[in-house]
Amino acid sequence: MAQLSDDCFAFGGDLTPVDTALERLSKVLVAVTEPEKVALSDALGRILAEDLIAPEHVPPHDNSAVDGYAVYFDDLAEAGETTLPITGRAAAGHPFPRSQARGEAVRIFTGAPMPSGDGDDGPDTVLMQEDCRADDALVAIPQGIKRGANRRLAGEDVRAGSVILRAGQRLRPQEIGLAAGVGKSSLMVRASLRAAVFSTGDEVREPGGARDAGAIYDSNRFTLAALLRGLGVRVSDLGILPDDRETIARALRKAAGGHDVILTSGGVSTGGEDHVRDAVEDTGSLHFWRLAIKPGRPVALGQVGRVPFIGLPGNPVAAMVTFLRIARPLIQRLAGAETAPPPLFQVRAGFDYKKKLNRREYVRVRLESDASPGHIARKFERDGAGILSSMVFADGLVELPETTTAVREGEMVDYLPFSEVGL
Repeated sequence: MAQLSDDCFAFGGDLTPVDTALERLSKVLVAVTEPEKVALSDALGRILAEDLIAPEHVPPHDNSAVDGYAVYFDDLAEAGETTLPITGRAAAGHPFPRSQARGEAVRIFTGAPMPSGDGDDGPDTVLMQEDCRADDALVAIPQGIKRGANRRLAGEDVRAGSVILRAGQRLRPQEIGLAAGVGKSSLMVRASLRAAVFSTGDEVREPGGARDAGAIYDSNRFTLAALLRGLGVRVSDLGILPDDRETIARALRKAAGGHDVILTSGGVSTGGEDHVRDAVEDTGSLHFWRLAIKPGRPVALGQVGRVPFIGLPGNPVAAMVTFLRIARPLIQRLAGAETAPPPLFQVRAGFDYKKKLNRREYVRVRLESDASPGHIARKFERDGAGILSSMVFADGLVELPETTTAVREGEMVDYLPFSEVGL
């Protein structure tokens, strides 16, 4: 496993813009998981560990794109019909058994290899059966076809020797299919990142159990675990730890022995009851990133030994937003994935909004169709960082940059769909 330097998260100071934070992270973080070979059937969602180079062309041979008749273009008359004898057939998996001579037509079906030639390049054109008149022996071909029509060339999809998949790609069904198409039955991928997730607090209760006065059910731990699993991470749920510095420190040391990253929410600020902060400092180091972001409070990045620790805000919405914009790309890089900023799309604001200068804000919205072209973003009715139901209402976030101080209804704004960040 690759090791991170002891001070890899040692940034801080004034409020840090989100883009600056992400740029710094991209420079210091490396993959901490080792390559392993897995069967193609088990590779979905994994991170490719090495470039995949095509060993052969796809398709491997010239073939017909339609059901019809394979001919030499030079056998066709420039004016009027051409009549040729039909001397055989070729179907997918059943090639024409000999070289095709000049002056012949071969009945051919979609996907069948183009017949070879007798001392030349072979037939180069296919006529669609709908355009021809034929009986068992002869086919009448109309004029006007172009040379090479309906002929798919070898390597039209993939050229032998080309890089078809890059290391760092998360493998989707289409990448799995492309690998299969060049004959691969297994791939070298990164081992799945292992994450430990826990909650702390004497007031926090497990869902399904009794909730006495002053207690709350634990939602953040389940949210964060689900977000991690959506990235292909193997999650260990460490449950709820009491507000006790020594207990938390012991749990952190144990977790660091078998995980690649530790993630929690809350308990890492500067208050007297923030025992997670003290426990992390007892077992390693902790750095506060005061991000210029709302919803969100300081994101704590540190290390338990050499294992990265990510402490997100305790409010549920703030925890989700900072996970999606900060923790998610961090975790992807630790897992060996190449990262890129998610795309933003222009939509019309269906709300008025004011914000502070020099702070990036994320507004929970749902897109709706409107009489005007495009879509309009409808804002959730309340703004509190603890209102998790607002994230259920929303299908994305409007991202307001640091330079913006107000939005008026009808203005164009940047919209980040949840689908672009794996939700």
